[in-house]
Amino acid sequence: MVQHSQLDVEVSQMKRNGASNKERQNGQLPNPIQAAAASAITFTIGAMIPLVDATFIVSHEVRLAVVVAAVTAALVVFGWIGAFRGKAPGVKSCFRVLVGG
Repeated sequence: MVQHSQLDVEVSQMKRNGASNKERQNGQLPNPIQAAAASAITFTIGAMIPLVDATFIVSHEVRLAVVVAAVTAALVVFGWIGAFRGKAPGVKSCFRVLVGG
């Protein structure tokens, strides 16, 4: 159901932008399965970063600082990757992912 809703939104957006029926048939729409897989992989990697960092550090204060720094850096990197892949402005995307994370 959600996949169809997303498809409907994208088709409507393409119609508003003047995309032809042929462009829609030639695979111009994102694949929802690929989007779900990419999201699952990203969440898995993102969840592993603080766990791996916290595993090797004994001191609580140092562990907290390292985890915060590693997660902040990871969020910025994920924002940049998303901006690069989506051909969007990098700084804006990095900031949005960092604040949202």
